[in-house]
Amino acid sequence: MATAWQDDAPKPSVMAEHVHPKDPLLYTIKRKLLGAPLNRHTLSHQRLSKRFGLGILSSDCISSSAYGSEQILIALLPVFGLAAFSLLMPMTAVVLVILLIVTLSYHNVISVYSKTGGAYFVSRRNFGPVVAQVAAVALILDYVVTLAIQSAAGVAAIISTFPELNPWKVEMTLAVIVLLTYGNLRGVKEAGKAFALPTYFFVGSMAIVFTVGIYRDIMGTLPTLPTNVEGAVPFGNEQGLLTFAAIFTLLRAFANGGSSLTGLEAISDGVMLFKTPEHVNARRTLIIMSCILGSLVLGVSWFAHRIYALPYESGTPTVISQIARSVLGDGAIGNIFFILVQAATMLILFAGANTTFSAFPILVNFVASDGFLPRWLAKRGHRLNFSNGILVLVFFASILVVVTRSSVEHLVAYYAIGVFTAFTLTGLGMAKHTHTHRGEKWKLRFGIHLLSGSISLIVVIVFAIVKFTAGAWVIVLIGPIMVIGLIRLNKRYQAENSVLDITPQRGSSANITRHDVAVLIDNVDLATIGAIRYARSLKPRNLSAVHFVIDDRKADEIREAWDKYSAFDGITLEFIDCPDRRLANAAIEYSLRETESPDVELTLLLPRRSYSRFLGRLLHDQTAESIASAIAQLDRVVATIVPFDVEKILDGKVRLVPATDEQAPASALAPAKPQFESPVYEPVGHHAKSATKIGAIQWRKRAEVVGRVTGIRVAPKKSSPQVEIEIWDETGGVRLQFIGRREIAGLEVGSTLKAEGMVGEQDGKLTILNPSYEIIK
Repeated sequence: MATAWQDDAPKPSVMAEHVHPKDPLLYTIKRKLLGAPLNRHTLSHQRLSKRFGLGILSSDCISSSAYGSEQILIALLPVFGLAAFSLLMPMTAVVLVILLIVTLSYHNVISVYSKTGGAYFVSRRNFGPVVAQVAAVALILDYVVTLAIQSAAGVAAIISTFPELNPWKVEMTLAVIVLLTYGNLRGVKEAGKAFALPTYFFVGSMAIVFTVGIYRDIMGTLPTLPTNVEGAVPFGNEQGLLTFAAIFTLLRAFANGGSSLTGLEAISDGVMLFKTPEHVNARRTLIIMSCILGSLVLGVSWFAHRIYALPYESGTPTVISQIARSVLGDGAIGNIFFILVQAATMLILFAGANTTFSAFPILVNFVASDGFLPRWLAKRGHRLNFSNGILVLVFFASILVVVTRSSVEHLVAYYAIGVFTAFTLTGLGMAKHTHTHRGEKWKLRFGIHLLSGSISLIVVIVFAIVKFTAGAWVIVLIGPIMVIGLIRLNKRYQAENSVLDITPQRGSSANITRHDVAVLIDNVDLATIGAIRYARSLKPRNLSAVHFVIDDRKADEIREAWDKYSAFDGITLEFIDCPDRRLANAAIEYSLRETESPDVELTLLLPRRSYSRFLGRLLHDQTAESIASAIAQLDRVVATIVPFDVEKILDGKVRLVPATDEQAPASALAPAKPQFESPVYEPVGHHAKSATKIGAIQWRKRAEVVGRVTGIRVAPKKSSPQVEIEIWDETGGVRLQFIGRREIAGLEVGSTLKAEGMVGEQDGKLTILNPSYEIIK
C-alpha cells in the first residue's frame, strides 16, 4: 500500500467534519426556543462599576420599599384604627435602626470575604458545613418567596393603574414568572447594563414624588384621603399600647416592616462582580444602597402618615400608588407622571424578581457542589446557566402564587424568616470570626456583629410567633425538615464516595490476569452475531455462549441454528438448566461458579434488542436490564449490554450490522442513508483573518492556522512524551503534534489556538509537527 511520503501515494487531507445523530424533536424545539447552545469558554462575568453595580444588585432590596410601609399599616389598622398612622413613623424608625446595624455588619463582611460574603459562606467558614445548611435552607426559601412576592407586587402596581385587570391577578403574576423564566433560560445576563435602568428609574421617579409632595405640604395643598372607603382594610378602635393584643400587634407590624430589608446581602454576595478594588467598591455601593433604601422607606411611611393612605384588602390600589396619585394630582401632567411612577414601580419589582434567577441557581450550585443537594443542580444547561435550578425555583414560586392567590399580604407571612435567619447566621458568624482573628478595633466590630446577629435572631423568633397562624408555620415546619434532609443526603453522598474512592490497594493495578467472556443468548439472530463479534474483539482467554434453558424446544432450535452459521465457529455453546425460570438468579449462580478462582474476571455480554419506545415495552420484556442489575452485586463480574436497534432497521433509517453472506435476507439489511447531520463550526474570530483556513492548507508547505481546540491526547505515563492536539475552524480540522512534551501549559479543550509550522501527515491526515503556537483565549 502506498504511504504518504512516497511520490505516488495519495495526498493526505484535512480531517472531515464530525457528524452526530440527527437531533431529536424535543432538542430541536429547545434549540428553536432558547437558541443555539453556548460554548462554555464564553462563560465570563462582566466587571461592574459602582454605578452599574448599584443599579443591578440593589433592585431586590430597593424594590422592597414599595410594600414595606404598607405591610406595617395592614397589621396596625385593624387594632389601632387611625392611631396606626401615628404609630407608623416609630415603627419605621425601628426598621431603619435595624437597617443601620445590619448594613454596618455587612460592611465588614465585604472586607473579610472579598469574593463572596453571603450567609452560606460565612456560616460554612465559621460554623462548619452542617450549620451552613441552615443558612442554605433560609436563603432557598427566601429566594422562592422573593420571586413570588416581587412578581405579585409588580402586578399589583399594574392593577393599581388599571383596576379592571384585577380578576386576572393570579394569571398575570404567573405570566410574568413565565416570561422571566424564558428570558433567563435563554441566558439573559444579570450583569447586563439594561437591568440597572429600573433601579434608577424608580429612585428618580420617587425623588420627584417626594420633592413635589414636600413642596405641596409646605404650601398646604397636600390632600388628605378619605378613610371611610369601601374595600379598605377594616379599622379597629383606638386602645392603649400596653395590652397583650396591642403588644402582639406592634410586634406583628414590626415583623411586617422587616420585609423592607430583603435583598440587603446582595452586594456581599456579588463582591467579585465589581471592578478592582472589589471590596472597596462593594462597600461604597452597600452604603449608597442602604441610604437609598432608608430614604425610600422613610419617605413612603411619612407620606402615608400625612395623607392617610389606606391599604386595601384586595391589595390594590397600593399605598405607594395612592401617594403618587395624591402628590401628583389628577391633571394631565399629573396623570402622565403617575403612570411613569407606576411603570417604574412595576419595573423595579420585576427586576427584583429577576435577581432570584441568578442568586437561587448559584446558591444551590454551591450547596450541591458541597454534596448537600442533588448534583444535577450543579450542572450548567443549554445556555450555560444553571437551568435545573431555575426550573426548581419557578416551580415552587408558582405554587406559592397559586396558593396565596397572588396576595402580597399573605406572601409576606412566608418572607422575613428566611431573610433574618440569614442575617442572624452572618452576624453571629462574623462575631466568631472577629473574636478569633482579633485586629485593630476588633471589640467594636465584634459588638456590631453580635448586635446584628442577636437582633436578627429576635426578629426571627418574633416573626415565627406572631405570623405563625398567618403562614409562618409552613416555614417553621419545612425549614428543619429541609435541613435534616440535606444532611442525610450529604451522608449518602459521602458513603457512596467512600465506596468509589481509589485506595492504594485498589489503584495499584488495572490489569486482569485471566479474562473470560460469556454471551448470554436466548435466540440466534443478528443481535447475537453482533454480541459475538464484540466478544471476539475483547480477546478473552475463554469465550462461550450460554443459554439458560426454560423451554426445551427453544433450546433445540438454538442448537440447530448454532451449527448452521460460520459466525459461531470455535465458540462453545453451553445449556444450563433454569427450572424455576428466574434468569437473574441463574446468571448469578453461573458467574459465581466461573469466578471461583480469585484471579479470574468474567464479562457477561447481554444482547439487547431495542424496539419502539411504546410498543417495545408492551411487546417485549426487559430481561437484559434485570440480569445486569443483579450481576452488579458481584465482585470480578461485569455485565455489559450490547444494544441492537431493531426499530431503526425497520424504519430503514440506519444500518447497524453489515450484511454477511448468511446472516439475513438482503432485503432486511439493505443499505440506508444514515440520519446524520454535520455541526456548524463558527468562525473563530478576528485572529483568523491573517491565517490560512484549515481546509486550504497544503501538504509539505508551511501554514499558519487558527482554530478551536476540540481534543487533546496525552501519551501514557511510561511511554515517550507526546501531546496531540486537534483544532478546527469552519472549513475543517488538523492535528498538531508536539514531540517531547506531556502538556501545553494553559491550554484547555475549547480554547482558541494559533499555530504555525510545516504541514506533514500521519495516517493519511494532515499534521503539523512541533509548531510554534499562541494561546489566544
